[in-house]
This record gives sequence, structure tokens and C-alpha cells, in this order.
Amino acid sequence: MNKRHLTGILAFGAAASLALAGCAGGSDAPADDTTAGGEAGDTGGTATCDVVTLGFLPGWTDGLSTAYLLENQLTRLGVDVRLQTLTEAGPLYTGLAEGDIDIYPSAWPELTHASYMDEYGDRIEDLGAYYDNAKLTIAVPDYVDIDSLEDLAANVDRFDGKIYGIEPGAGLTRQTQESMIPAYGLEDSYELVTSSTSAMLVQFESAVNAKEDIVVTLWRPFWANDAYPVKDLADPLGAMGDPEALHFLGTKGFSERCPEAADLIAGIQLDDATYASLEDLVVNEYGEGREAEAIVAFIEQNPGAFPTLIEG
Repeated sequence: MNKRHLTGILAFGAAASLALAGCAGGSDAPADDTTAGGEAGDTGGTATCDVVTLGFLPGWTDGLSTAYLLENQLTRLGVDVRLQTLTEAGPLYTGLAEGDIDIYPSAWPELTHASYMDEYGDRIEDLGAYYDNAKLTIAVPDYVDIDSLEDLAANVDRFDGKIYGIEPGAGLTRQTQESMIPAYGLEDSYELVTSSTSAMLVQFESAVNAKEDIVVTLWRPFWANDAYPVKDLADPLGAMGDPEALHFLGTKGFSERCPEAADLIAGIQLDDATYASLEDLVVNEYGEGREAEAIVAFIEQNPGAFPTLIEG
């Protein structure tokens, strides 16, 4: 594996932890002092479209990639774009609902984040879906000789009774704990070990280097599926849910306040090839600190990737 993948995501995780430090008091309060929220309690964001704050989790590289894509495009509309990094989905949705964050650039509202939408959806605006084949997975290295989630119950000792997961507040974590584990009768035999995306990848890479057995929670699209020898386990009971679309979400009233920006965002549609190109350039080819350059390269390499693309 190219070490740049892992080094970059660890750096992102550290920066995001610092960004969330003001939210760590045990509540789902929004991130600290973002610039686009207006007065406290104002759920409409800023009064104009001069400044827009994008909130995302850098360890979730779909949001990382699309955040920098939107930064590029909105800046070309004359918008002052601010990037706000967080480490959990809960504070991000809270900030979006309260107007402290204007846009979440890659949300999973149909299934994975449905509980957050149930709680905050009346204060959130759907700005459109940009990708329609996202899915949650449970995976093992491709050298492991099991192929289905049904095989886990008979192989507890091989995996030391552990499934390595990501952030505790992630929808993937909830789906695994509340749906997959009981569906396959694993409640008494497996522990879901949660930490962070970067920590899970460290654990996975360590196991792969030693050719050891390991089972982890993953998702698609995600660069790690190509960087590592990954095999998704079949899910005959459908416990991880159906494929869903990835959406741009805005704070309520965003499209009325920023109609030109909302129209541009609604026109973004990425298929498998263009999404893979975007994430590979941002995460792998250019890496941490060079995201803006990666977006310029993406636009040059994918002319006409979406109808409203602003080139130059």
C-alpha cells in the first residue's frame, strides 16, 4: 500500500479532533465558532450568500472530496467559502440544523443518517443527490476464505470475536450494531470495536501486512477499497441495507438565500468513473494540503463532468 494514503488520513483525523474540541462536552452541540451562522439561535444562516460554511468529516473521504469540489465551484461564483472539519456526524447535523454550517457536502440521509434526518430534517434542506450507488459493507482481506456474513458465527476464534468499526456516532456503526449483528446471531460472540476511521484502517493494514484474519466495517465508494486487498462479505439477509444516494444538504432556506449556488449544486451528478477520479486525485494523487490542486486536475481531466461545471 502507498503510505501516503494512511499518513494523510491520520493527519486529517488529528486536525479534525482539534476542530471538534469545543464540542466534546457530551452534547451534540454544533462546532465551535463557525463564520456562517449569524447570531446564536438564528436557524437561517447568514443573511446573504457572501459567506458559506461547508462542514465535513475529513476521515470520510466522500465528504472531503466533494467539500473541496464545492469550494472550487462556489468560489468561482464569488462566494467566500469556509471549511469546517468535525469528527462525528451528530455535531455536523446539529450545526447544519442550527445554521452554523451551511452545507454538508456528502450526506447519507436515506438510510445511514436517517436517524439524524428524523431529528433535524425539518431544519435541513435537500440540495440534491450527486451519486446513487453508495452502500455499507462488512469486509475482510481478500485472502480470507469466508465469503458471507453467515460464515462469521462459525469463525469467532479466527477473528478473536471482534469486528473493527469506525466512529461511534456513524450511521455505519449503528447499522452494524443494531441490524447486522442481531440478524446473523452474533450478539453473544462478537464485539464491535469502535474508534475512528483512521484507527480502523491502521488495524486493517497491520493485519494485512501480517496476513492475519480481520473483519471491519467499510462502505462504498471509499478509496480504501482500492488501496487494500478488500473483499465484501455477502449479505443474504440484507442487514446492511440497500444502496442509497449521497446528497448535498443545506441549512433550511439555503436555496432561497443562495439560488445561484443551489442551482449549481443541484446539477452535480457523478457516476462511478467520475467519482473514482475525484476521490483518487484528492486523497491519493495529491493528498493532504494539496486538495485545491487536485480539484483543478479533476476539472481538467473530466470536462463536462456535470452540466453546471465552472471551468477555468
